[in-house]
Amino acid sequence: MFDVEGFVAQCQAAIAEVEPRRAIRQVLDRALADRSAMADALKPEEGGLNTLHRADDLTVLHVVWAPKMKLLPHDHRMWAAIGIYTGQEDNAFFRRIAPGTAPIVASGGKRLAEGDSVLLGDDTIHAVTNPLRQLTGAIHVYGGDFFTQPRSQWPADLSEESPHDVEFTRRQFAEANAAWRASQ
Repeated sequence: MFDVEGFVAQCQAAIAEVEPRRAIRQVLDRALADRSAMADALKPEEGGLNTLHRADDLTVLHVVWAPKMKLLPHDHRMWAAIGIYTGQEDNAFFRRIAPGTAPIVASGGKRLAEGDSVLLGDDTIHAVTNPLRQLTGAIHVYGGDFFTQPRSQWPADLSEESPHDVEFTRRQFAEANAAWRASQ
């Protein structure tokens, strides 16, 4: 059985370790060993960002990607550990053309399938796609307050950096959910 409160407590303990990123990933990987228990406890029903824990030094989100959902390039300006318990999350990575400049260029990607986890660095810029016709469920653990950290986002053409707009992101989830429902 996956216990959300127990998982969060383990993450809180891990954040105090000498190497918190590695410790968080180990906590996440242990939880991913029983993905069906995670799905039973978290019950993904539609796309969205669901906060499991929020503090200045740690945010734990239950992220559910609607089928075929795409999230535009963005950064977090803090490290993150991502684990997939159902479905698939495709990450496209980007880098700045020069330090401190707005234009970005593609620099690779990583497909995360059920049971996979990944650590993202403080300066990671990525876009996320759920390529499947089913929900994708993930746990995202951030080394800070995800909701107050100033961040950036880019349009699909990668041209212009702008401040991250959480309401824009929420609309992307709502639109993806509406498109999914309309297709059923």
